[in-house]
Amino acid sequence: MQSGQIGAKWFIAVLLVVVGGLTLGPALMLVVGSFSQGLGAVGTFTLEKYARVYSDARLPQVVLNTVIYSFGSAFLATTLAVILAYLNFRTDIPFRGVLHLLPVVSMMIPHLAYGSSWALLLNPTNGMLNLILQEFGLGPINIYSLPGMIFVEGLLDLPVAYLVIVAAMASFDSSLEEASWVSGRSRAATWWRIILPILRPAILAAITLVLIRSISAFAIPSVLGMPGRIEVLTTFIYRLINVGFVPDYGRAAAVGVSVLGAAVVLVYLYRYLTARSERFVTISGKGYRPTISRLGVWRWPLGLFVLLLGILLVVLPVLVLLYTSLVPYVMAPSAEAFRQLTWRNWTQVLGDPLTLRALRNSIILALGGATLGIILSTLTSYVVVRVRTRSSAVLEALTFLSFSFPGLVIGVGFMWLFARTDLYGTLWALLIGYVAVYLPYGIRPLTSTFIQISKDLEDASAVSGAGFFRTFRKVVAPLALPGVLSGWTLLLVMFVRELDVSTVLARPGSEVLSVQLYRAVADALWGRVAALGLIMVAISTTLVLIANGLASRFSRMGKAG
Repeated sequence: MQSGQIGAKWFIAVLLVVVGGLTLGPALMLVVGSFSQGLGAVGTFTLEKYARVYSDARLPQVVLNTVIYSFGSAFLATTLAVILAYLNFRTDIPFRGVLHLLPVVSMMIPHLAYGSSWALLLNPTNGMLNLILQEFGLGPINIYSLPGMIFVEGLLDLPVAYLVIVAAMASFDSSLEEASWVSGRSRAATWWRIILPILRPAILAAITLVLIRSISAFAIPSVLGMPGRIEVLTTFIYRLINVGFVPDYGRAAAVGVSVLGAAVVLVYLYRYLTARSERFVTISGKGYRPTISRLGVWRWPLGLFVLLLGILLVVLPVLVLLYTSLVPYVMAPSAEAFRQLTWRNWTQVLGDPLTLRALRNSIILALGGATLGIILSTLTSYVVVRVRTRSSAVLEALTFLSFSFPGLVIGVGFMWLFARTDLYGTLWALLIGYVAVYLPYGIRPLTSTFIQISKDLEDASAVSGAGFFRTFRKVVAPLALPGVLSGWTLLLVMFVRELDVSTVLARPGSEVLSVQLYRAVADALWGRVAALGLIMVAISTTLVLIANGLASRFSRMGKAG
């Protein structure tokens, strides 16, 4: 028993070193790099980079754009999420299946491809919808603007905000609403005086989460902001290291430190608000059943509103990409356009050796990175939930800290970390960066999985003489398998579409599909953009279907056993 405890302590120590290296390593190198003369010149101390960054006349406008973009996206996504969550859980609205599918299906579309689809629809020169609007004397609508960026980012972040709000919406007793109605309050007054105050912590948590994502976002600002000369902090950093004859890695690190600091504050605010929202749970547990409100004449109009959101979020972008991939150049749909359909874009993409290498690299990184990430996530989650020591508390803090890492910013940190090593420019560098940035997304589903597994089973195994590692392998791991597969699937999808880390760390030989997609967007090769985007959607969908098939098979085996 004593040897088992010693083994467990060594296991936790090794885990701390690995997770600490992945989280603190690039963050510390980012700080060191911001005080250094140049990439790799770690021993040279200077404040010049900060002086040049904060004296840059463009920075106030960049910060203002970032604030407007982030808060606007958070407001739009959270407002829609509150409305949709209420309609789904508290009313007899039709098309509820659309709301259940949105968070899953929308994840399959790479953000860059999604932004490109809206650029194809609403760019002011030849956007497909703008060309149609101009036939009626309307438009054009300029998607290359802050409102356009907010609209698209808000739609992208809607499923994330919805998942936060819907959990809170399902956890308070509808008898509070009924009591309000009985007392004579209208539905509107009940909303303002009862429902919204109870949901306030969850709403604030959703806003904070979307703020974190939008501050860190690079895809939408790059595809919709840069053509309109609208810079936010992430595109400002990108320009410092990719535009001009000499990349300024020091200034990029200096800006990155500021962005990282803001993200860390927001993450811990999110953690506080999430913990606070749990205090507002009002389900009594016994005999709970939510009251379903009848929408009456508003049932079908609101149902069509939900259906429209589903079309905007998933159907329309995919159809636009499919259509654009089959026409020789951007044109509004017409009989003439359909007569010119061609496979040329597809043959060019699939016949390009660079694209095929990027495809191979993306699949290798998705499968290998997701597997490595889920192993580390499983071990970390188990220690955080089961081992209540100071070491496990530190481990939990480290994993939550990594949740605040903007991909582009921490990619700059890894660039400083790997600059003088053989890892620089390799697939290994990308794999390590992926796991570091997305580790919390594997940990989240597994933490709830381990909470649901009774500790009595492990205690019984220990009493029978099994050690720590044997108990974990024989008892815990089989029971946690559904959560493991869920986390693995999530990481698979995220790694296939990953852009932020790849933009900084990918080099010739380690290209991935998202970088190829970004280059096509930058060159306005829209047919190529559409084909590459659909290939990424197809890869994500295939991998998810395979993972779900494995999950179903293991579930049947478990029931049979």
